[in-house]
Amino acid sequence: MSGKGSTPTAIHLAIYLAIFLTGHVVLSDDTTPIPADASAVRGWFSANVRAFKTRNATLDPELVAAEANPRVITVRQDGTGNFKKINDAIKSIPPGNTRRVIIRIGAGEYREKITIEHTKPFVTFYGSPNAMPTIAQSGTALQYGTLDSATVIVHSDYFVAVNIIFKNSAPRPNSSKNGGQALALRISGTKAAFYKCKMLGFQDTLCDDKGLHFFRDCYIEGTVDFIFGRGKSIYLNTQLHVLGDKDITVITAQARESLAEDVGYSFVHCHVTGTGKRTYLGRAWMPYPRVVFAYTSMTEVVLPVAWDENARPERRKTVYFAEYKCIGAGANMAGRAKFSKKLTDAQVRPYLTLGYIQGSKWLLPPPRL
Repeated sequence: MSGKGSTPTAIHLAIYLAIFLTGHVVLSDDTTPIPADASAVRGWFSANVRAFKTRNATLDPELVAAEANPRVITVRQDGTGNFKKINDAIKSIPPGNTRRVIIRIGAGEYREKITIEHTKPFVTFYGSPNAMPTIAQSGTALQYGTLDSATVIVHSDYFVAVNIIFKNSAPRPNSSKNGGQALALRISGTKAAFYKCKMLGFQDTLCDDKGLHFFRDCYIEGTVDFIFGRGKSIYLNTQLHVLGDKDITVITAQARESLAEDVGYSFVHCHVTGTGKRTYLGRAWMPYPRVVFAYTSMTEVVLPVAWDENARPERRKTVYFAEYKCIGAGANMAGRAKFSKKLTDAQVRPYLTLGYIQGSKWLLPPPRL
């Protein structure tokens, strides 16, 4: 018997083989775009970001091994957990760690400056959605240098944070003085995911430093360059809140330095809110920044021109600042900088799929505790 569906394709054969060899169905797709309808995003995520047991044939082997037998430790300030301080919990993780370690953090504000070294991958910070813990300190660039001023610095790979508030409590910088930059979070490891987290600060709040990253349902606030670095990241349904006044404010300073660098930020179904009316979506801090906003709502906080060449006119030819089907008072393309782009359906597609961050290899849903 013959017909259109009678001969298996190479893709089907590969799936059947994976099921036969592993005993698990492979369910993950790097090519299905995030839907235009915001109400369909939850279903899209559930269909494309499945638990590791259903798709371990596609995940990085070291991640599969790490997730097979997770360890949970607790941090509570009242002494009822395994530790009272987050740093003590991190110290308990051995160098060369190969196992997922979920640090369940109780409510309260933890006044700690934290660094997770590259030798300690597979760490998860997990807080309660109804009593989100805050990790806070007040380091500045004047004290530590810009990058090392962060409250939390993550050098390791496969980091996850769920329901955590990262805060730098240093005062708002004086524009006439140097050294006021104060990071809440610096993520320098690759294959990291953040779910329902908040990053609070002023200048340089989040250093999306390097690697592949995914942010979903987060809240990020600041004044100048409050998302910066050379990471390659998707921000989904995340609020970007500008703390504006009479001064210029800037959301992104993406740090791509050459055409050869495959990095950039993709903001999808995000929300630009805040105070003031003098905000740039991004500036050309480096020569080749790549920033895309798609399906994003923008209030009047955004300047009509929206994008800035950073007083370097030659960078108008090298930047990749682009928008696609954004809405709101700040999304009118009529007054946009001439060097920015209004993307077509075909042009925007790569920025709407998990393939942009190789998601099928590592991205998992948040744990359920």
